[in-house]
Parts: sequence; C-alpha cells; structure tokens
Amino acid sequence: MSSTNTSTRSPLLVRADDAEVLEDGPTSLITLLADADATGGAVTANRATLRKGSPGAPPHRHTRAAELFFVLDGTLQVLAGEEILTLGAGDFLVVPPNLPHAFAPAPGEEAEVLVAFTPGTERFDYYRLLERVYRGEAEAREIGESSERFDNHYVDSPVWSRRAERPTGEDR
Repeated sequence: MSSTNTSTRSPLLVRADDAEVLEDGPTSLITLLADADATGGAVTANRATLRKGSPGAPPHRHTRAAELFFVLDGTLQVLAGEEILTLGAGDFLVVPPNLPHAFAPAPGEEAEVLVAFTPGTERFDYYRLLERVYRGEAEAREIGESSERFDNHYVDSPVWSRRAERPTGEDR
C-alpha cells in the first residue's frame, strides 16, 4: 500500500492497485483503504464487495466508533437496531456506537460498499484474521477472543435471523 506521510497534517493516498484485498469467504472481498494508524485515529475505511449469497457481517456492535456505509453499487440490507433497512447505490447510513447492526447484500443481489469507522480504530488485523479463519489458518474462536481489541462485539438478533431464514425473493 502506498501512501503519503501518515501524519494527520498530510493527505493519505491509497492507489487502487496498491490496496490490500482480502477474501473472508467465498462470496466476499474486503479492500483495505485506511487504518487508524495511517489517519491519526480519524478514520478507518475499507471497501466491501459482497457477491450474491454473501452472508455479510453478522449482528454486532461497536462501543468506540460509529460505522458508516455508503453504497457504491447494488443493494445492501442493514440491520440497525431492530429495523432492516434496504440501501441502494448512493445511499448513506451512519450507525452510532452501541447500536446493534449487521449487513449483507439483499437476496439475489450484490453490493459494493464503502465502510468507514470514526473515530478510527485499528481493524486491518481483524480483517486479516477473518481471512485466516476462512483459509483454515486460524480458529474461529480467535474472532470472539479479539472482540475488545477490535471493538467488534457480536450480538444475537432475532430480526436478522428471521431475515436469513426467508426464501430468496420474499418481500421484506
């Protein structure tokens, strides 16, 4: 990844060809754009590529950061508390700290999403852990064990579980 000076007074530039791309499942890619250490803690950002059938991110919450979603292309469903929102290209959503949320492409759809956290929290190693688990190089329990470090706390959501149980194409 190339960048300019990482001080908060200099811009951070990540060229598309230099961004690290991770595969955290057979239908999902995470392109790492900016981590907190490179932005002076201002923001952490990645691009999520969610293909048809991707489970996306399960219900979770963050205690120290808001999570922002900007849909670049496709259709994304987001759990926000007890509500499932459907976002299309150009839609923007801010999920405040401590609000349970989850996201995945709408059934039968794909989604390209810019995801950001503010203030920034160092999360790139969390995404690398997800890829190692997917590849069988790490244990799934390590994800739960890292919840405090990466401010990613998994929660139960009957609303999101019911969404996953519905047949593709059923009205939401």
